[in-house]
Amino acid sequence: MSTPVRVQALKYGNRPHYEWDTILLERSESHIFVLGEYGRKLHHHTKQRIFTVENWTLEFFPFDAWFTVSADVVGGQIQQYYCNINEPAKLEDNTVSFVDLDLDLIHRNGEWRVVDEDEFERNSVKFAYPDGLIHRAKLELANLQSRIQNKGFPFDGSLERFIDRIGVRQLANDEATGNEQNRLRK
Repeated sequence: MSTPVRVQALKYGNRPHYEWDTILLERSESHIFVLGEYGRKLHHHTKQRIFTVENWTLEFFPFDAWFTVSADVVGGQIQQYYCNINEPAKLEDNTVSFVDLDLDLIHRNGEWRVVDEDEFERNSVKFAYPDGLIHRAKLELANLQSRIQNKGFPFDGSLERFIDRIGVRQLANDEATGNEQNRLRK
């Protein structure tokens, strides 16, 4: 039986930012891995909109580190990594939450790049981030970049191992086939 896990991203001050539902893949004392299903709804509180996510994701939430990882799985392959810099995630009942500190590190088309530095600067003023938090967020971004470069957990193949284990590759192929069949019926 699959265990649902709600993911809640918050802005500083515990302001709701966005949330979505996932399925638990693995739980330990230090982290969880979850699966975001194709077609799930993302409730974006900040933009006051609901989006449909049209890909699978493998997601990692550590309770002892200042980042999260979401890996987009398309056609049975990881197409993109999206890492948030945030306060360590917390798990309570079946909800994992984290305070998003705006800085993001994305891997797309073979390269890693930092994004949303302007949003970090704006929100550090808007939400009155303490100086220590600003410094910590920048330090944690550098730590994450080092972890990736050194293939540290979970960038050591830990996310990829779930693709075959849970059949995401087959699910992605079924989705593509279903989409192709639906397109042909029109």
